[in-house]
Amino acid sequence: MPTHHTGTRDEWLAARIALLEAEKAHVRRGDELARQRQALPWVRVDKAYRFDTDEGPATLADLFRGCSQLLIYHFMFGPDYSAGCPSCSAIADGLDGNAVHLANHDVMVSAVSRAPLAKLRAYRRRMGWTFPWASSADSDFNFDFNTSFTEQQQRHDAVDYNYQRGGHAMDRTPPLEPVAQFAATCGTDALTYARDRPGLSAFVIEDGVVYHTYSTYARGLDGLWGMYQWLDRAPRGRNESGIWWRRHDEYATA
Repeated sequence: MPTHHTGTRDEWLAARIALLEAEKAHVRRGDELARQRQALPWVRVDKAYRFDTDEGPATLADLFRGCSQLLIYHFMFGPDYSAGCPSCSAIADGLDGNAVHLANHDVMVSAVSRAPLAKLRAYRRRMGWTFPWASSADSDFNFDFNTSFTEQQQRHDAVDYNYQRGGHAMDRTPPLEPVAQFAATCGTDALTYARDRPGLSAFVIEDGVVYHTYSTYARGLDGLWGMYQWLDRAPRGRNESGIWWRRHDEYATA
């Protein structure tokens, strides 16, 4: 017997047409949110950040690679990790396919992490990715854009993430089990793992000046999880209880 209610084709069509109106309203609301993001004031970036890249030392302006817009994914890969975060890895699996289109639309996409470049290169080879990935190991970049935090900030409950202090699942004491699980897959402990967080920051360059235009964190990254956009349209939706995803090369060994 089906585990969901059933109906006739006519009943389905009537319900689907009603749902279509809600979907259209959702899309229109998304369009309006995009306009509001683009209307945010630009903030000039005067600090000289240094990155290590495949091409050598680079500035923030260098990461644009000839485009006028730059999207940086703050990938959770701290200096003490042995592997990148599985959640960030799931998001990164969709980057290469989109990056080529964006680069031809004047938007460069790059990942940035605090781990040394050698670790990032090795992990990128393992995952089969080709998108640009810069190390901010010798820079305050991740700290200034609120995706990395110090041990002292953790001790004093002074972690400001997603525009609020405390309250995020990664700030719980003792750590939640999923946080501890993910930390173990990255070869570190939960507190060390939680000193780096995911995020997306947008920048624009005009007349040689770089401006910060937007940043989002936590559930604000939902739209970047390609697999969830598909699951939301599958018959049973996300249908999850706890952590089910892994790095793409780990499913066969699970």
